[in-house]
This record gives sequence, structure tokens and C-alpha cells, in this order.
Amino acid sequence: MRGAMKPVQICYWFNTEADEAAELYCSLFPASRILGKVPYGKAGAKATGQKPGGTMTVDFELAGLPFLGLNGGPHFKIDPSISLFVACESEREIDALWKGLKRTARMDLKAYPFAKKYGWCEDRFGVNWQLILGEARQKIAPALLFANEKFGKAAEAIEFYTSVLPDSKVERIAQDEKTKAVIHSRVRLAGRDFVFMEGPLEHGFDFSPAVSFVLGCSTQGELDRIWSRLSAVPEAEQCGWLRDRYGVSWQMVHENWGTMLRIASPEAREKAMGEVLAMKKLDLDRLSRALRA
Repeated sequence: MRGAMKPVQICYWFNTEADEAAELYCSLFPASRILGKVPYGKAGAKATGQKPGGTMTVDFELAGLPFLGLNGGPHFKIDPSISLFVACESEREIDALWKGLKRTARMDLKAYPFAKKYGWCEDRFGVNWQLILGEARQKIAPALLFANEKFGKAAEAIEFYTSVLPDSKVERIAQDEKTKAVIHSRVRLAGRDFVFMEGPLEHGFDFSPAVSFVLGCSTQGELDRIWSRLSAVPEAEQCGWLRDRYGVSWQMVHENWGTMLRIASPEAREKAMGEVLAMKKLDLDRLSRALRA
């Protein structure tokens, strides 16, 4: 299946820090901006323990790429299983980003056999960043680390995702000659570059809803087709969220869902969010009618 779809949006689940995180990231990257915010209504606030009127979601762009910050409460914690791989054009740029982002370093910023300069750090919100000196078609790419019981499944996952999502293909993949483990890869999924990696060591983290990928669908048929292929954990289906066979979380929404929520009246938005909370897979027509009420 191939076709047009908006590039995947990366969603980070924060406790209450989505606004602060978005402002920091937009201050550090060129071609970045906050697009808008959606406040909590009574239904959403009650379901998550947040305050009515406070920020529910903030849409923003980093280097022209779409991101979403969600204030969802303390239920999930961001970890290194999914990081952001950033190609930096100069030493000045990589040094400035390292200074602006680093709270703790997983790999110090320095020269390595595979890069003139590289570093892996975690920022104060728990988001992990891999910074590398070099060029790439897409400046920021989500990097999935297959580890623990998922070690050895990255190549399988790449084949699966590229078969399910439109505008997808393998750009390059490097595997260990003996184990066939994926050392590093660039894969285009639904119009956005991803990095796939495998770690042989035991890690105390795994994929979770703390980081999810938002797919904007133009029709209910498109949503239904992809949902049926991706969803592998029925009990995780809720409010348009699903979990796939590798434990990665996805949100499937209308392609203009964020804009529709932002421009809707408070009454219509409250009605639509009440509908969302009662759904597993989203009914796009039903939600569109609610937002027009």
C-alpha cells in the first residue's frame, strides 16, 4: 500500500512540562515554532488528573518537522528507548545544542571511530538526544533502540513497518556480519526518516506510551486498514492509541485533528473529547460532527 500521508508526528508524554519543553526546543533549533495549544476541558482533565484550562497538548515544529507535547500526568516516564538523532552541520552547532540540552551524558560529546564528533545526552525532561556532526536529508529523526527481548527483531520490524505504512522505504541498513543485528539504519516511514538500532546489553527500559507516533489519516478507510495491521495489544487500544507487536505506541487520528481542536469552540471541543474518551479506534465522521456542534 502506497499513498500520501502527512509526515509522522512524534508525541512526548510529559507530566505537566509540555509547554516548557516546547519553548526550550524551539529556542535551540532553527526553523522551529509553536503552532498552537489545546486546553483541557472538564472531561479530559477529570480523566488525567490535570486542571481544566491548563494545556493539554502543544503542537510545535523543530527544524520544520512536527512534534506534539502532551501533559498527561505521571503515568508514563520518557526513557532512552526512543531518542532523537540530530545531524549537526558544524562544531559550533553541535556544541550549542549539547550545552542547551544536556542534563546528563550517556556518551560524552567527542570523537568516535564512527563519527568526527558525537554525543548522547538526556535533557531535564527525560528526552534523549543523539547529536552527530554530519549531514542528513532530515535533520531530526526518531531513533528506536531494540534491546532486551526485542534484540534481534529490528530488521523484522523494519520490513513490517515499511509494508504497512505508505510513503515508506529502507534508505540504508548496516548489520553485524555475524549476528545480523542492526547496527544503524535509516528508514523512511509515512514520509519521515527513522533510525533503527539494536543494543545487545540488558537495559532497564523499553518502548512505552511515553513516546508515541501520530499518524494523520485522510479517510476512515485508511485509518481502519493501518489500525488492523498495527494493533497487536487489544487492551492497549484507547482514545485512538494502539500498541504494535514490538511494544511501540501509535496514535491514529484525522490528518487535521490538531487544527480542528484548536479552532473549535470550547463547547464543541468538550463534546469531541468526551467522544474520544469513550472510543478505542476513532470514528472520524462522528468526531467531525461533534466538532461542528
